Amino acid sequence: MRVGLGFDVHPFEDGRRLVLGGVHFEGERGLRGHSDADAVAHAVADALLGAAGLGDLGSHFPDTDLRWAGADSIALLTEVAAAVRAEGYTVGNVDCTVVLETPKLAPHRAAMQERLSGAVGAPVSVKATRAEGLGAVGRGEGIACYAVALLETP
Repeated sequence: MRVGLGFDVHPFEDGRRLVLGGVHFEGERGLRGHSDADAVAHAVADALLGAAGLGDLGSHFPDTDLRWAGADSIALLTEVAAAVRAEGYTVGNVDCTVVLETPKLAPHRAAMQERLSGAVGAPVSVKATRAEGLGAVGRGEGIACYAVALLETP
């Protein structure tokens, strides 16, 4: 077995759609980023890449490459999961903790888990917590996500 840890953080930016775990949060302020800035999908992808020893998301989809401008992060995650499988690994599961003050994640959790699990090809659980006013995320300036992935070898 191999374990990988992923982390991503993005600040809020007016005029962008908020996408987390592949789910659009209607009416919410979006996140700044080169792609769709889906911090949850990015953290999951980095956890998978780390567990497989395949580098990080930025080395596969650099923000200096215009091909990835506005990219759908679920599509990127699907590519990452395929690369992990091509190395001979099976994804056991992925667990995520999203750190945010707003919006509420609970109404979207099931849809997020379904989209992420579909992209990864294994169970992905999503939880939320608050930073309780500490730091930039605690002041509501952005969203962070941690993810842990378990890979199994044949």
